[in-house]
Amino acid sequence: MVRTGSEPLTARSPLRMRFWFSVWGLAWAAFGTVAFALTGRTGWAAACGVLALVAAADLAWIVHRLHQGPHYQPGKDVPPYEPPRGG
Repeated sequence: MVRTGSEPLTARSPLRMRFWFSVWGLAWAAFGTVAFALTGRTGWAAACGVLALVAAADLAWIVHRLHQGPHYQPGKDVPPYEPPRGG
């Protein structure tokens, strides 16, 4: 595939989609923790609690990355990369 040089302009970050997946997972894990705790299934409640902690940590990392904003993208004066030559 030959690079056109427009990749930095047309690329899209998956962070917003990952943010919503993480929110969805956190909500379900928290619900599972409460539901299993109320029914007396402590093992499942603990597993859902751990999963909720992982989802919360992932969500915090995603929010951190979103607040960093866009990173450096080469301008129009930077030529596209040469395609790799067969070795």
